[in-house]
Amino acid sequence: MDDRFRQLPSALRQRSRWMRLGGVPTLLATPDSEKPAPFVVWMHGRTADKELDPGRYLRWIRAGIAAVSLDLPGHGEREGPRLHGAESTPRVLSQMIDEVDSVLGALRESPGAALLDFDRVGIGGMSAGGMVTLRRLCDEHRFACAAVESTTGWLRELYQPSVGGPSAWPASHDPKSIDRIDPRQRLDTFRPVPLLVLHSESDVTVPWPGMQAFLAALGDRYEHAGVSRDLIEVQTWPETGAPYEHAGFGRVASQAKTMQTEFLTRHLLGNRS
Repeated sequence: MDDRFRQLPSALRQRSRWMRLGGVPTLLATPDSEKPAPFVVWMHGRTADKELDPGRYLRWIRAGIAAVSLDLPGHGEREGPRLHGAESTPRVLSQMIDEVDSVLGALRESPGAALLDFDRVGIGGMSAGGMVTLRRLCDEHRFACAAVESTTGWLRELYQPSVGGPSAWPASHDPKSIDRIDPRQRLDTFRPVPLLVLHSESDVTVPWPGMQAFLAALGDRYEHAGVSRDLIEVQTWPETGAPYEHAGFGRVASQAKTMQTEFLTRHLLGNRS
């Protein structure tokens, strides 16, 4: 048995399969149901992999929602050089943004397609995965909802901070490469969907003030599009005890996972028989 498979809880192993979708290593976990299940395309953060946080996926499948968890470029089972360093983040984001649609296309043609409801699809991620999520929502899409954690939609602010104060980001990046993948620069094409945002206000890696400013601008975009800014649900904590206040949510991790599962259940399973 592969170590990646062995490390999962047995209840999750029984409902999971590994595959490559559009060349992207993928973990698919599905509920025990005869009906096709709604699902969430989920992306981890830098230095992690798709098997991270199996408790999240267990909560989802027990609620009736499938998980399609992807390895970011240069992570997990991806071929090629490791891209874990902070200097590689723009490259990782840019490639993953372009791969989301190819993953969904390959998923439709995969043996697991019969288990999934492609009319009820969410997208989300933590940190770098959340950045991919927010940028993908700036292009034409059919996602029903999105959930992000410990992330930002204002990359220019992350790397050249102003509202968040001084930041010792460990690598510098070409501004042009950042603008291409920065959701803040493309808010006029962001199609509003229900969005859940979870964040520690003491996050050292991705400071909250930058994301807070992005969400204010995003709320304006929602209103301009004729929908309520209340579709954006935000939960922050002054501090959580997690490493760097960024890697998970420490002592409120269970609360955060419950909130996320309830959000996804409302928007992917609500009003369905």
